[in-house]
Amino acid sequence: MQQMKTLAMVVLSLILAACAHPVHKHEVERTSDLGLSWVKYSAEYQAIVTQVYAEATRDLPRLIADSAWTALPGQDVDPNLPPAVILDIDETVVSNVDFQLTFERPFANHKLDTWSAGVDATPVRGVVEFVAAARALGVTVFFVTNRPCQPIEGNDVFCPQKQTTIDDVRELGIDVEPGYVMLANERPEWDREKLTRRQHVAKTHRVIMLVGDDLSDFIPCVRDNPAGGCTRAGTQANRLEDVERYRDYWGSGWYILPNPMHGSWTSVE
Repeated sequence: MQQMKTLAMVVLSLILAACAHPVHKHEVERTSDLGLSWVKYSAEYQAIVTQVYAEATRDLPRLIADSAWTALPGQDVDPNLPPAVILDIDETVVSNVDFQLTFERPFANHKLDTWSAGVDATPVRGVVEFVAAARALGVTVFFVTNRPCQPIEGNDVFCPQKQTTIDDVRELGIDVEPGYVMLANERPEWDREKLTRRQHVAKTHRVIMLVGDDLSDFIPCVRDNPAGGCTRAGTQANRLEDVERYRDYWGSGWYILPNPMHGSWTSVE
């Protein structure tokens, strides 16, 4: 009898433990990489990116109307230039969380390019509607990405990654021509520091918005190994100083989306 009571108590304890700690469907992913799982599965991530693009959409008329406004600090403003917005692509326009969950480490650019060419792109929630709203108001949309131009053996195209990138954007239902998509190394002066490409856009357009998921989509010289004539490397301290220095831009011309999966923040000290 005592043995039966003991067995019954053990079973009851196991049942109560299971109720107190339910097994989640995605427990493995959450345990191995919470950032990836949060982007893939959480409602909170979807709410945040929806909020960012809704705020940017609401700000379009105001920033278009202010002919003295530019989203590029220190840029001389020509009020006669047509307005433009600049968006990053990965984790800003195209969600690559499924790639991040499945690719074999370590990361290499050719792995993303091969994966992208083999699947239909997934939009970040809100971006398709934002681009449509901007274009309806006469705003030109540019896409500036650090996907690099790299040669592929057996392919004579100078920058084969460009067509893959264009195809990704088009698969979302966003029509885009090659001249509005700018990759790293596409020109000799277009290195990983996006400032030169933003300045290139500013020659013909008044840039009213920047949208991205990494500090480098807004501010130059924040990486641990910067390029483009930077005189300093990014550190945790000076990156935080930059956030404070440009505090008036966040949410008013600059719109940053969450990316806990990868980015320049992962390598600085």
